[in-house]
Amino acid sequence: MNSLEKVKEIVKILDSKKGYDIDVIEIGDVTAITDYFVICTGNSEPQLKALADEVEYQMKERGVPVGHIEGYATASWILLDYSDVIVHIFHKESRMYYSLERLWTDAKKVDVSEWISE
Repeated sequence: MNSLEKVKEIVKILDSKKGYDIDVIEIGDVTAITDYFVICTGNSEPQLKALADEVEYQMKERGVPVGHIEGYATASWILLDYSDVIVHIFHKESRMYYSLERLWTDAKKVDVSEWISE
């Protein structure tokens, strides 16, 4: 599974669990950290954990295990590291505070409208 295929699957999984404000930033051209950031918002600590759990489970089922997870215990910002794709699941206030989209304005934003439900 290539990077963009991973991104597409992750976006669909997050959307299916009612994650919202899902954004994808292609950052491979501006940094060597990773190829893509997937950014999502959830409403509560249980929802953030459910989103992270579902992404981890579904991607493992597709043969793509997560390399590392950060922030699960506090659940205001959970990070799932798939090496070429990093998933950021934020509580609303944390997302506004850290504003990753603002920090990576040089990166290209990917249109995810085809991958999420209305």
